[in-house]
Amino acid sequence: MNRPESPQPVTLTEAIIPVASLVILVGLSYYLFGDAGASGPNQVGLTVAAMIAVFIGWRRGHSLASLGEAAVASVSTGIDAIFILFAVGALNGTWALSGTLVGMVYYGLKLLSPNYFYVTAAAICGVVSMSIGSSWTVAGTIGIGLMGIAQGMGLNEAIAAGAIISGAYLGDKSSPLSDSANLAAAASGVELYRHLREVLLTSAVALIIAFAFYFLVGRPGDFDASAEIDAMRGAFHISLWLFAPLVLVILLALFKMPPFTAIFLGALAGGVLAVCVAPERVVAFASAKPGVPNWLALVKGVWLALASGYKTSTGNHALDLLVTRGGMESMLNTIWLIIAALGFGGVVEKCGVLERLITPVIDKARRAGALVASLVAAVVATNIVTADQYIAVVLPARMFKTAFARRGFAPVVLSRAVGDTATPTGALIPWNSCGAYMAATLGVATLSYAPYAVFCFVSPLLTVAMAYAGIRMPRVATDTAAAASANAQAGATHPDD
Repeated sequence: MNRPESPQPVTLTEAIIPVASLVILVGLSYYLFGDAGASGPNQVGLTVAAMIAVFIGWRRGHSLASLGEAAVASVSTGIDAIFILFAVGALNGTWALSGTLVGMVYYGLKLLSPNYFYVTAAAICGVVSMSIGSSWTVAGTIGIGLMGIAQGMGLNEAIAAGAIISGAYLGDKSSPLSDSANLAAAASGVELYRHLREVLLTSAVALIIAFAFYFLVGRPGDFDASAEIDAMRGAFHISLWLFAPLVLVILLALFKMPPFTAIFLGALAGGVLAVCVAPERVVAFASAKPGVPNWLALVKGVWLALASGYKTSTGNHALDLLVTRGGMESMLNTIWLIIAALGFGGVVEKCGVLERLITPVIDKARRAGALVASLVAAVVATNIVTADQYIAVVLPARMFKTAFARRGFAPVVLSRAVGDTATPTGALIPWNSCGAYMAATLGVATLSYAPYAVFCFVSPLLTVAMAYAGIRMPRVATDTAAAASANAQAGATHPDD
């Protein structure tokens, strides 16, 4: 059924159909299956919506081969995320085997108060994320330990996950080491540190609001963790050495080691640590055949933890829940979800669905507030449809650049709105690579933690409020604005130049 390429722009109705189909199918999946929808039903819904988009694209003159290539190309952009997910799964397994995860929870229960846990968790993650610029690395290391502490204290896991994500995304949005912050500045034509100065303003206000919320929802009263602490001490060798893999990952991140490499080396370090501090546990977990040398049983135990995660039965139910986890295979459902979502996103982008939906909105946005609100809505829509925060940074920035230049706004207004929206809102969408990653890593469904990820949804609201109030909306001189408009128009006409 392939035919020569003669594509025509999709109509507004045709552009709405695949997006509406996605929303209806994923909503029906959630209604029928609840949080279990991410284990297969959501992926089926995304695939069906992608096939609807393929049919519309084919009707408008795109060949099936080109649509398939677009889906494959989109999925290829998620390869980095897929490998990072595998690394986090491996890290979970060896850190559970070695006791690193238990050590983090043990000292956390001794040092942290449930009254201030949420705000403390957000602050810790915020400091580390500003240092390394990666929300994924923070959630995949410190976040896992903090979730274990929240479980041990009997706290609300959805609020705990929201606090961790809020802190983690501070650095992803505002750190000079963040790839998404650099991309937002580059896509908008703004010098990085000027962009960061503007973004830090909204980040600071959003963080204060988030801290206030987490402080208010902190559980009052005393908490006795002696039973949990005794259970951990009885089953694991607790010492500060257990933090060595965590320290290694943070150091590698500070030296700008790629996230997959840093996290997987941390996973291997957890395996080495397990062999050093608890060889008997590793051998018992390996269940090696009789006659197998001890060193080979140690290799099998670590290998198994990397691949399938650590499983144990200590007799303490809460402790077993904490340390029975991980393995690369534990991430397969999430990877399936990301592949299905990116495939859908590639097809609708190829068909020009987003451009058809967004262009009329740009034309009708006359006032500054309406223009910024339209941009924010476009970024969120791109995050929903394409399931990728990087596309949500580049595509709307490219499409709105001319409109901002024509109205005389400095490019930093565009970059701030994109940075305030694209990166944090990705974590609020279940099938977006960011939302899927956070749910898989922290063990809480995206729609469950989303209402408590205060920083992530307050940031775009603040940037819209500032635009309507006329706060921090710098303009360029008239002659400069004319030149900027001409340059932006040329960039929109020839985006590959």
